[in-house]
This record gives sequence, structure tokens and C-alpha cells, in this order.
Amino acid sequence: MLIKDIRNFTILMIKSAMNWLKKIFGNKKSVKRLSAENTSNTKEQSSIVFDAWTSGDLGEMIRATKSKSNPIDRHFLLLQIVEETYKKRKDIKYREIFKEFAQQHISEFSALSSQLKKEFNNKLPRVPTFQKYSTVLAEDLEFSDAVEVCEMALRIGLDDGTKSGFRGRIERIKKKQGF
Repeated sequence: MLIKDIRNFTILMIKSAMNWLKKIFGNKKSVKRLSAENTSNTKEQSSIVFDAWTSGDLGEMIRATKSKSNPIDRHFLLLQIVEETYKKRKDIKYREIFKEFAQQHISEFSALSSQLKKEFNNKLPRVPTFQKYSTVLAEDLEFSDAVEVCEMALRIGLDDGTKSGFRGRIERIKKKQGF
């Protein structure tokens, strides 16, 4: 099941990136036109963000968070930072980076979500930041914060891809807490 979720998530990311590129570049004429116009700071910064989240280079991704971009690239940039640091969360340095950017992604998510819905046929994609952040908070014995993250995901209408969803996750966290 996990491999299928990872594959589906990867496919969604690739489709999103391709759709975004098609919208921007369209045909060859528009590529030439856009490349001539691509001197504006915002377009350059958006390109920096896109290049960063597709690079796999954590340092480059973190530096790119200071650049402005469109909501889709911003979402995937923050998501990639979360993904990269979550894998290494046993190392305190990466755990702190993870917590900082997971919190940032979640706090910015309402501003990003409307564009994500447009991009994904009026439906939000799976956003693992919520489940991973709640997991780390629970590992750090910050149970009430972990529950709040899950409740926020439920209010937004997200699904964590598991059978019991965020409701089941909340119950498991409360059980760990001793309720």
C-alpha cells in the first residue's frame, strides 16, 4: 500500500509540474516570447523555486524559500524540504529543520490550497506534511499539538491515505497520551 501511495504521489507531482510547464510555455512561440520577457524578478524567483524543489538538494531548497514564487511551486518546495528532512529526523539537526518547515508549510497551506485545488481538478492532493508533522510531534510527546495538526487536516478536508484517516490517527495519539 505504501509503495502505491508513493508512486501515486510521485505521478501527481510530475503531472502537476508538467501541467504547470504547459500552462507557462504552451507552444514554441510562447517559449520564445516568455524567455524574452523573463527578466522580471518574480519570474526569475519562481524559476529558482522550481529548480530548487526539483533538484533534491536540501541546501538549495532551503535557500529558495526566501524567493517569491507561484503557489504550486511554493507548496512543492516546502513539501520536498519536509520529505527530505523527515527521513533524517533521528538526527537532531534535521529534526529541527523538519519541524520548522513542516510548521511553515502548514501555516501557509490555506493560502496555497485554492491554487492546488485548481491544479488537481477541484480536489486537494494528499499532503503528507500534516501526517508527518503530527507523527514527529507525538514522538516528541507534544500530543495536544499533534492532535491539533490532525484536526486542522480534517477541517481542510485532507486524507492521509490510511484506512482510519486522520480520525484514527487522533485516536492513536490520544491512546499514547493516556486518555
